[in-house]
Amino acid sequence: MMVKRNSLIFLTAFGLLLTGCSKSGLEITKDDILEVARDDANATKSECENVSIKEQKGSYIVSFNTNGGSYEYKIGKDGIIKERSFKRGAKEESTETEKVEEPVKEETTKKEEEKSSTSFDEGQQQAINSVLANSGLEQSDVSNITCSLDSNTNQYTVTFVLNHVTTTATVDAATFTVISTIFG
Repeated sequence: MMVKRNSLIFLTAFGLLLTGCSKSGLEITKDDILEVARDDANATKSECENVSIKEQKGSYIVSFNTNGGSYEYKIGKDGIIKERSFKRGAKEESTETEKVEEPVKEETTKKEEEKSSTSFDEGQQQAINSVLANSGLEQSDVSNITCSLDSNTNQYTVTFVLNHVTTTATVDAATFTVISTIFG
């Protein structure tokens, strides 16, 4: 009788474990989405004003203002940036809009692959992968990739070009976490 009771307890515990693990989606909150946008804009919480988050067909539209200008993002519920738009302060009328998921022409991709055929060591490649994943991109989407390690700060600096816009990102060399991203 003791063997049956222990087996029953084990099977019950195992079933509860499986039931708890069956939730397969990540639940991303509006705060998480706002954090993705702020991180991409390299803006702190205190720098952001007029923050707006609206849900729209499987995505969130996030907008806010900083001293540098106004930002608008379309971010999927998976946390991946689909579109970003930046308008500089009132003095300048320049607006930059970038569709992240827009497919690159095949002819251009081949040229860009030839340009970015530089080989990187394992740490550099991991830093590049972190930056690209954070931006919702793949290495074939960008050109002119460079990566260097600053041994004083223990940070990688990754630079690449997408749609004629240069992006520079800083990555912690120990954790491969993207610290900042700067466009232009």
